[in-house]
Amino acid sequence: MASLSTPLISLPRHPNSSSPTFSTDLRFSGHPALSLIDQCTSIKQLKQVHAQMLRTGVLFDPYSASKLISASALSSFSSLDYARQVFDQIPQPNVYTWNTLIRAYASSSDPAESILIFLEMLDHCSECPDKYTYPFAIKAASELRTLQVGRGFHGMAIKATLGSDIYILNSLVHFYGSCGDLDLARRVFVKTPKKDVVSWNSIITVFAQGNCPQEALELFKEMEAENVKPNDVTMVSVLSACAKKVDLEFGRWVCSHIQRNEIKENLTLNNAMLDMYVKCGSVEDAKRLFDRMPEKDIVSWTTMLDGYAQLGNYEEAWRVFAAMPSQDIAAWNVLISSYEQSGKPKEALAVFNELQKSKSPKPDEVTLVSTLAACAQLGAIDLGGWIHVYIKKQVMKLNCHLTTSLIDMYAKCGDLDKALEVFNSVERRDVFVWSAMIAGLAMHGQGRDALEFFSKMLDAKVKPNAVTFTNVLCACSHTGLVDEGRTFFYQMEPVYGVVPGIKHYACMVDILGRSGNLDEAVELIEKMPIPPTASVWGALLGACKLHGNVVLAEKACSHLLELDPRNHGAYVLLSNIYAETGKWDEVSGLRKHMRDAGIKKEPGCSSIEVNGSVHEFLVGDNSHPLCKEIYSKLDEMALRLKSNGYVPNKSHLLQFVEEEDMKDHALILHSEKLAIAFGLISLSPSQPIQVVKNLRVCGDCHSVAKLISKLYDREILLRDRYRFHHFRDGHCSCNDYW
Repeated sequence: MASLSTPLISLPRHPNSSSPTFSTDLRFSGHPALSLIDQCTSIKQLKQVHAQMLRTGVLFDPYSASKLISASALSSFSSLDYARQVFDQIPQPNVYTWNTLIRAYASSSDPAESILIFLEMLDHCSECPDKYTYPFAIKAASELRTLQVGRGFHGMAIKATLGSDIYILNSLVHFYGSCGDLDLARRVFVKTPKKDVVSWNSIITVFAQGNCPQEALELFKEMEAENVKPNDVTMVSVLSACAKKVDLEFGRWVCSHIQRNEIKENLTLNNAMLDMYVKCGSVEDAKRLFDRMPEKDIVSWTTMLDGYAQLGNYEEAWRVFAAMPSQDIAAWNVLISSYEQSGKPKEALAVFNELQKSKSPKPDEVTLVSTLAACAQLGAIDLGGWIHVYIKKQVMKLNCHLTTSLIDMYAKCGDLDKALEVFNSVERRDVFVWSAMIAGLAMHGQGRDALEFFSKMLDAKVKPNAVTFTNVLCACSHTGLVDEGRTFFYQMEPVYGVVPGIKHYACMVDILGRSGNLDEAVELIEKMPIPPTASVWGALLGACKLHGNVVLAEKACSHLLELDPRNHGAYVLLSNIYAETGKWDEVSGLRKHMRDAGIKKEPGCSSIEVNGSVHEFLVGDNSHPLCKEIYSKLDEMALRLKSNGYVPNKSHLLQFVEEEDMKDHALILHSEKLAIAFGLISLSPSQPIQVVKNLRVCGDCHSVAKLISKLYDREILLRDRYRFHHFRDGHCSCNDYW
């Protein structure tokens, strides 16, 4: 093979070129350079052959040039930049050469270039696009999801009398499905005269990927009825539909069908079966298949890992993780996201820390989104801020997913200014970015500002969705904007095209109930077009507690427990209502019923971040290393509170406690008070005390936090399940409207 390193020479390729042109020449058909192309295993070797072809003039033979283009654009060592340079040297590329370049770019990371080359072909090629050109151009339009461009190709193919070509029609089915137009995809499929297995695969895949699994399975049954033999591609799509439909029974039938019809199993098909079993909740079936698979890749291992993690079987998940030949970032992400989504943020952050220690692989966008969500749950602003800096240092693109996660994290960690800073730093803001910022403002009791952001969102031509309206209604609820909330609620469907769902009705009941409009709240529930859920009755029950309406509270609680008999929150709320009205016999009765039924109140848990470490406290907790100092500070707090006129609100005790001093003692041991005491002894006076509680903060703790902020001259941020309470100088940001 020649070792020449001749530089590429730019030659004109248009018909009006003054350079010589060549038709297919038999003199070059057996040229040694052509056989050398087939032997090349690298671009370096191909460039050496290219140099020979330039020296001998072989490059100017259309057939020889097309062979060089094919190798440079489509081989395992291809380089599209180099292929394009070679292409630009060919005086008159034939249609095969144009098709090769269009095909290569259609499958590349820059499919738009494929369409531009197609347009160049129309101008500069003496031959018209053929039945091989259009499928490649349509594929490029599919990748770009450009409906108008693809429809243009469809029309051109029809005008070129290629409208009934099976390859073009199959490409169009895939194209319309990729663009989300399932109706058009089906219409093209129905009009396909002689459907082959690729035709059926295309339409089944379109519906399976288009979140229409039932239709995909029906099409598969039609395919069977037409006696078209499915192949492995068919079965992968059918298994995907079973997984999305969570149809384990039919999924098992499909797996047995594969064996009965002797469809050759391969790694892709086995992974699809594995994924179906896991998503349908049968990790046992998945394990049996996994154990007999002759070949496994990272997808196989990660699927098994995900199966155990989603079931909460972390012991088995860690076993799979340890047994993996190599742990890529997807495996780490499975563990982090499953812990975060199952309400175990501390464990999620622990896995992230292990990932950092391992040095490899590097966190990706999915890792950071899940970790930021865990930080938001715990109020771990130090780690969340570190991730923000990491994103900047790695020059990662701050897309809408990361932007939304950062805004959510900063808002839930109490730094609303930082959340606004992130929001203002990005140019592209989708509906989720806007919604996250509205939610942050609502959570901090800045309802008016939240509604102003909603107006700005509309001005920016961003269409609100169901999440946006949930956040807008929460903003109205937290700040007592009853008229505004009522207006937005009744405008949702007629003005914005968003049908109110359960969350919106629950918010509206909360708005009306908190403001004392209990009759209107009841009327709204009775007129709901969908059955009210436990959350709707829970909102009414909460309002009854606020206004001391025992009769309506009992009715709401009864409906709630019919829907969710083991809802401990309902018992606690009704118990507190009874306690506030002095009905201690009823309190004791509820407590006994809970005990007999084995219903336990979810324990209150409060966390506080100090020097980058998150410390958690349960009610009456004595497990902390600084337990002695914490309880000493609690005693000091109790004395100072008492000397300043504080009287414990004993209605917030679930159980009936006879001795008054025992009631006082039970209240002082609430988890948020322990966390505040720890903050007082661990943080400097200039640092705000930020506490996150898993439940709603009780009225007594709210009163104590207000007094502590004044007596100790400290800023206290207390986030409960619903909102932030910002205490300063004896006042709270919620203005006691909580």
